[in-house]
Amino acid sequence: MKSVGLFHRLSTIHRQIPASPAVQFLKHSYNLDQTQPMCIFSEEPELKEFIDFIDNLKNYEKAGVPKGAGTDSDDGFDLGRMRRLMQLLGNPQCNFKAVHVAGTKGKGSTAAFLSSILRAQGYSVGCYTSPHIRTIRERITLGASGDPIPAKTLNHHFQSLRMVLEKAIELENGCLSHFEVLTAVAYSLFARESVDIAVIEAGLGGARDATNVIPRSALAASIITSIGEEHLDALGGSLESIAVAKSGIIKDGRPLVLGGPFLPHIERILRDKACSMSSPVVSASDTGNRSTLKSLDRMSGRPFQYCDLVLQIEKDLQLFIELFNVKLSMLGRHQLKNASTATCAALCLRGQGWELSDESIRAGLENAFLIGRSQILIQNEAERLGLSGATILLDGAHTKESARALANTIEMAFPKARLVLVVAMANDKDHLGFAKELLSARYLEAVFFAEASIAGEKSRTASASSLRGSWTQASRELGIDIRDYVNEPEVKDLNLNHAERSERQAILFAEGSLMASIKAGGQMLGPGSGCQTGVIVVTGSLHIVAAVLGSRQG
Repeated sequence: MKSVGLFHRLSTIHRQIPASPAVQFLKHSYNLDQTQPMCIFSEEPELKEFIDFIDNLKNYEKAGVPKGAGTDSDDGFDLGRMRRLMQLLGNPQCNFKAVHVAGTKGKGSTAAFLSSILRAQGYSVGCYTSPHIRTIRERITLGASGDPIPAKTLNHHFQSLRMVLEKAIELENGCLSHFEVLTAVAYSLFARESVDIAVIEAGLGGARDATNVIPRSALAASIITSIGEEHLDALGGSLESIAVAKSGIIKDGRPLVLGGPFLPHIERILRDKACSMSSPVVSASDTGNRSTLKSLDRMSGRPFQYCDLVLQIEKDLQLFIELFNVKLSMLGRHQLKNASTATCAALCLRGQGWELSDESIRAGLENAFLIGRSQILIQNEAERLGLSGATILLDGAHTKESARALANTIEMAFPKARLVLVVAMANDKDHLGFAKELLSARYLEAVFFAEASIAGEKSRTASASSLRGSWTQASRELGIDIRDYVNEPEVKDLNLNHAERSERQAILFAEGSLMASIKAGGQMLGPGSGCQTGVIVVTGSLHIVAAVLGSRQG
């Protein structure tokens, strides 16, 4: 189908009110299929040997996770291979205390909150998470600052391990993966630097995940944040099998912190496993806990939310804290839930003798921040994209649950805003479920479908046309009429006045390159938009967030 002006394809979605036949959104000066190439953050030159080394290993972030990979079956990842690698490295995972975090959603944010709390108390903290946004160094933070590990430190440590890693790869007939080797390097670094404690985010599932070589003697607590349907095939095909896989991080006698809320039968699976392991359970979703989101404000150009956290745990362990008017920079009710989960974990540690004051817990929660999670770009960041004055919200949501959380955050932060979405996703996500959540939540001015490399490769990238197809299907299933204007004459003006937009109630669908889509969204929300705030929401994957943060106005 031939593209018209700015758009490779164009359709409008109508809600109840019939559309006018004239579509006046487009401007000659933009072409969604032709834009300047993005400048992506490149790894530091001194990391070239390390990056080349691990890039030669099997990378499931690029290739996709095979069916059954996270299950306790013959098809599952071989944890014995990881244990043999750690044995060659001297079992560094035995030499530091750790908190292990698993869950479908929220584990990265919970790890960030807990790490920040521990650093606020003055502990030297290691933190291992995935994926990264701009540099692989983000996956490993070390010490009191919470900054990514310096390139020089990472390179020096890799060089010290290289011969052992090469031997391990040879002994395993080349089967060691990118994630396994990176996990081993991180554990070795934490041991070498003698961190007081490490917060470890599981990659896939828990039981068969490469991170799950932490012994009972080193484990301070396990955390399971949530159970959802992401990686369904890789984790056994049902919510129940996913819960079983996640519960694999529970160790004998070590506390389990549950985020939740969970479906009753799913929580029962987790609690039964904990009971069989004599592990006390602390739930952030218990009825005695009251976490309240109160209001939104701004400081230094960035928004934050005022929250109260009142946690009173009486079953298994007795834990209590009251924190009022906590200022969270990580926005949304889901982030308040993650903050509550991290606080429960901090209280568990305090019960084990770790010094953690209420003041440090408050400071840690308030200082925590993660790139690409409900991140609103400040003025100079938007200007770098050539969008001075635009409000741009970046969020790596990629499941229907995270899409729902994103919609709730938008409703809280921008209840009257006009919205444009720019969406790019991996091809193995639930595009239809994701679309339904966002289409049903709020009226959208436009949705632009783009493409972003997944872990630096195109093999897992969903095409813009396939995304558009899923959103079109979602709109039909929601009872929204679609009218195709692809053959309309080319028009000159992006800026429909607000009255005309309101009368038509039309959503524009279009495919195109990432930065041109963002710029076109800025044009739609620019001069002539009346007094309402306009927000461009970039979402669908942390990899699209990386592409935006790595781009610059040419």
